[in-house]
Amino acid sequence: MTTATPLLPPADWRDFLALTKPRVMTLVVFTGLCGMLAAPVSIHPVIGFTAILCIALGAGAAGALNQWYEADLDAAMRRTQKRPLPDGRMDRQAALHFGVGLSAFSVILMGLAVNVPAAAILLVSILFYVLVYTVWLKRRTPQNIVIGGAAGAFPPMIGWAAATGDVALLPVLMFLLVFLWTPPHFWALALFVKTDYANAGVPMLPVVAGERMTRVQIGLYTIPMAIAAVAPWPLGLTGPIYGIVSLVTTGLFGLLALHVATRRQTEGDTMKPEKRLFSYSILYLFVIFGALVADRWVLA
Repeated sequence: MTTATPLLPPADWRDFLALTKPRVMTLVVFTGLCGMLAAPVSIHPVIGFTAILCIALGAGAAGALNQWYEADLDAAMRRTQKRPLPDGRMDRQAALHFGVGLSAFSVILMGLAVNVPAAAILLVSILFYVLVYTVWLKRRTPQNIVIGGAAGAFPPMIGWAAATGDVALLPVLMFLLVFLWTPPHFWALALFVKTDYANAGVPMLPVVAGERMTRVQIGLYTIPMAIAAVAPWPLGLTGPIYGIVSLVTTGLFGLLALHVATRRQTEGDTMKPEKRLFSYSILYLFVIFGALVADRWVLA
């Protein structure tokens, strides 16, 4: 006699919202919006709103598929145990259908209502995050966040392409900025949640290479990130507003990263410098992309 598998109660709308990783989506949407507003052409408000909606839906879809695939990892880590799937509030099949459906809808809507280039980049970003980062890299290599960081770097290019129908040097530099920003940002986090990653068997850099090497890598990656951040000004792609803000904010990022890179952890260490760098890195991206838009509109 077999025992029937108990059915989970219907998921609440808040559980579906949690699948989309709203906090991550906020930064993705913001950089996509800034890419659109920094473009040298105007876009109809309705089309612009639709493009940003598609970016948000695409990011949410990628987050949902990530949580569907990584439900076992999330269950093993304290900071993710309360997500809908590991907490038993949602069936995995529902998360899969939600993620796939949202992905298809976002790309098709972008292609029909905005333009094909923006839709193509959005599709690449979703597939890269789900297939390259989540499925291929996450469990296999400590370079997962280095290569996988490209997935979160596409939104400025998508926003620019939505406005112009093509891609230019400035959005490519913004892509490089986010791509190179991602390792110091996530490794700072990984340093103070290393035990979580170790328990889940995720080969994040602090787990497999040690904290000393991780700190060195944070410092090293900050150098090309700083170059990509400041480069638009001397290249004549932006004006002094962006130039000054990028110099000041990137300089502070460099100081915080240098502190993390050169210090040695002691027993009972609360990891304040690492937490400070992680928190500032989020603010940094908001400020520098905001300066990009201000530079475009104030000096227009």
